[in-house]
Amino acid sequence: MHATDLLSGTPLIDGHNDLPWALRTLGDPEPDLAGGEPRLHTDLARLRAGKVGGQFWSVYVPCSFTGDAAVRAVVEQVERVHRLADTYPADLRVVTTADEVEAAVADGYVASLLGAEGGHSIGGSLQVLRALRRSGVRYMTLTHNLNTEWADSATDEPVHGGLTDFGRAVVAEMNRIGMIVDLSHVAATTMRAALGTTTAPVLFTHSSARAVTDHPRNVPDDVLESLRANGGVCMVTFVPRFVSRAVAEWDARLADAMAAAGQDHRDLRAREAFAASWDGPPPPGATLDDVVAHLEHVREVAGIDHIGIGGDYDGVAELPAGLEDVSAYPRLFDALLARGWSAADCGRLAGRNVLRVLRAVDEVAGSSGG
Repeated sequence: MHATDLLSGTPLIDGHNDLPWALRTLGDPEPDLAGGEPRLHTDLARLRAGKVGGQFWSVYVPCSFTGDAAVRAVVEQVERVHRLADTYPADLRVVTTADEVEAAVADGYVASLLGAEGGHSIGGSLQVLRALRRSGVRYMTLTHNLNTEWADSATDEPVHGGLTDFGRAVVAEMNRIGMIVDLSHVAATTMRAALGTTTAPVLFTHSSARAVTDHPRNVPDDVLESLRANGGVCMVTFVPRFVSRAVAEWDARLADAMAAAGQDHRDLRAREAFAASWDGPPPPGATLDDVVAHLEHVREVAGIDHIGIGGDYDGVAELPAGLEDVSAYPRLFDALLARGWSAADCGRLAGRNVLRVLRAVDEVAGSSGG
């Protein structure tokens, strides 16, 4: 079996794509996604070539936005995704449930789900959290690169020991209203605290395995193991510094150089600008095989029912060789099939596992009156 045949019968659902923020950054006039856009990793033709059936579009807000500005920005990002679907009505359909995903794919659309990246975007308000859920947002990443007032980030100095009481209240409310808890970006202590609080399965929408690449954005084995009992899914990402040890080591040197220059490596825009002019060594490249190593490790530790894919396209400057844009997913699945992965296991990885999480989260919310 070839990957294109496999993915024609099983929807590929990617956990994280930053196209909405990339479009905001490019400004007006907005790029034509129907005609192709070389400045982006994502356009309609490449989504079709990549056999993407469902996509969680990230409604991301940088940590430089705080308070009311962050809330306003996330609402604008939600509206941008809805506007994209209005602009390309023959290709994109906004959906919120697993059944709607399957119906959209059957009708020939790319099922478009929304995920809020960064708990700072709720401005410390459970009412804003509820409003995001009503607007169609299906997951929230508890932090981005900096701590919130209630949760520790993987890439900031810990101050909360994981989650505060309010942080646990956020997780409980997300369970009640049917919003998926996304544990990418959070500290390992936050992962464990959230898993100890939630009554519904979680997602890591764009993380990889820490045992393979020792980066704080990746997931430790004990947490991967806990997904078996929780029912959650780790959606392995393609970000080079998360999947390649060589790139991670280079990135650590870049962080040190930025710190010496008084700049913050966690600021994505500042990082990209600094790297472009840095006189340090050129970055090594990651490969498709690096991603396969993480997929196989997560499958071994968490189990085949607890693995997915979250490429992080249009959220990074570079990608592994062989996975340069969203058209490349079939190459990854061809590599897995060649390594002996069964069609059934590839189907779980592609989308069946995340659809199960969506249904389970909705069942928990329904049982709690959410």
